[in-house]
Amino acid sequence: MAAPTRVGILNDTSDGPPGPSDLERWLHLAVEEVASAGRIDREVTFVHSWGLGLPAGTAAAVERAYSELVDQDVLLIVGPAIGDNALVATPLADRARVPTINWAGSERARSEYMFHLQVGSHEEEPVVLVGHLASIGVKRLGIVYDRSPIGRRYLEFFEDHADVLSLRLSAVRALSPIAEDATAEVTEVLEANPEAVVYLGLGLAVPAVARALTAAGWQGPKAMNTAGIRGHAPEFASLIDGWLYIDMYSDHNSTFSALRDHLGGAPSHLPAAGYDLGRLVAEAVARAPEHTRDGLKAGLERIKWLPAAEGHEGTMLGFGHHDRGALHGRYLVLRQWVQGRSVEVVSPV
Repeated sequence: MAAPTRVGILNDTSDGPPGPSDLERWLHLAVEEVASAGRIDREVTFVHSWGLGLPAGTAAAVERAYSELVDQDVLLIVGPAIGDNALVATPLADRARVPTINWAGSERARSEYMFHLQVGSHEEEPVVLVGHLASIGVKRLGIVYDRSPIGRRYLEFFEDHADVLSLRLSAVRALSPIAEDATAEVTEVLEANPEAVVYLGLGLAVPAVARALTAAGWQGPKAMNTAGIRGHAPEFASLIDGWLYIDMYSDHNSTFSALRDHLGGAPSHLPAAGYDLGRLVAEAVARAPEHTRDGLKAGLERIKWLPAAEGHEGTMLGFGHHDRGALHGRYLVLRQWVQGRSVEVVSPV
């Protein structure tokens, strides 16, 4: 029997088990589909490593977790999931020459060996948010953002697109990405009389920002980046009722609808992103010209025009020579939390 293809899963949101990550479920599903079609000729096994990365943990933990997978002879690594940690892992992938797929939001986390499945985008989400706010007549914005690489990157591109559409940032305040109290920052932003308030960051500080806005009696538009995905946890959704945000799934995407019908359960970004990630892994194995790390890298580059479960209908998955961003098309979906439900919003972008 041929030796299995070993795929590493790097979990940067925990410092250890219990058990396999939820991500493995989606990877198995996609691999089994491709294997059942006779396109994979050997078993695919998954190897786990854990390292609690930024912002709550350390970059060193991510480095250790990545090295553990390299030492266990994996041919491909999946992770990290957080943008700060994807930036840490990118030079590691090139140094070890191991093809790696991060599923974070930073386009800077791309390189010869680092591939990127966009679960959000620090650079492109601001285009959708600013475009929508401009379309409803907002002219002055108040911004609260994480004091972190993620928050600063979002802010940079938000400022750029606000300038294009002649929106003015009346107040901009930074806060810790793990802040538990945002009263001072929110108060300063509201004192500048914005017409809408926007949060930009990872989302751990969202409860603090939301509570401060509620306490201040703010009734205007509220928007955030993909941090709003955390609202799929009911206790989080109750805090951000009424907020606009960016998600990764559309009610009108036929690939996602078929997946949802097959699996059952409430819709969310997790099956969409997990399934797309699994198909990238499965197709890389199936298309690899040789059973080596460089072979898997070539297999990823051969993926073309695969219908994505993420994004609006027509979004495609694929890579290529010097093309390391997997999603092509309108993959960012504007939604709003309304009484515990995520409702898709028509966006001009």
